[in-house]
Amino acid sequence: MKILGEEFHIYTDDNQEVMIGYSKQKALKIKEDIRVFSDESQSNEILTIKARNIFDLSGNYDFTDSNTGESLGGVRRNFRKSIFQDSYSIFGPDNQVYGEIKEDSMMNAIIRRIVPFAKYALPQVFSMDVQGQSPITFTQKMNPIIQKLTVQISDGNQLDRRVVLGAAMIVIAIEGKQN
Repeated sequence: MKILGEEFHIYTDDNQEVMIGYSKQKALKIKEDIRVFSDESQSNEILTIKARNIFDLSGNYDFTDSNTGESLGGVRRNFRKSIFQDSYSIFGPDNQVYGEIKEDSMMNAIIRRIVPFAKYALPQVFSMDVQGQSPITFTQKMNPIIQKLTVQISDGNQLDRRVVLGAAMIVIAIEGKQN
């Protein structure tokens, strides 16, 4: 299926009934350009995610509000940290880092990298931490055809939901390709 492209679904509940983001990527793209929609009809584009460079080990991805053109910042892969345990920095429109996204545990991360099909027994879980906010959790839901992710946001978290959605889409699209 990856030859034809991929579909990504982001939900707010484990039952996968409340979709907050959807994207369908074309195959064989040289530079990432991800369009995020509110649902599978693709009638309401919410967010645009673009890679800054074609070949970039650190992986810088910028988020833009599709309706207003407003820059929302983005995420940058922490290449060295990600060798054993995936890690991203969250930055604002001014390029200042204000948070981090990190894979659940180093042991599980290493097992997933070494053991074929371990991702089915140990799906990836990420924590999105921003100072002054309660953590947000991203959990991959294993489906061999469609990549799915659940986002759990604690009550009272004031982080911009568009940034959360963009970060979730990068986690599912980029990490899903690696797996």
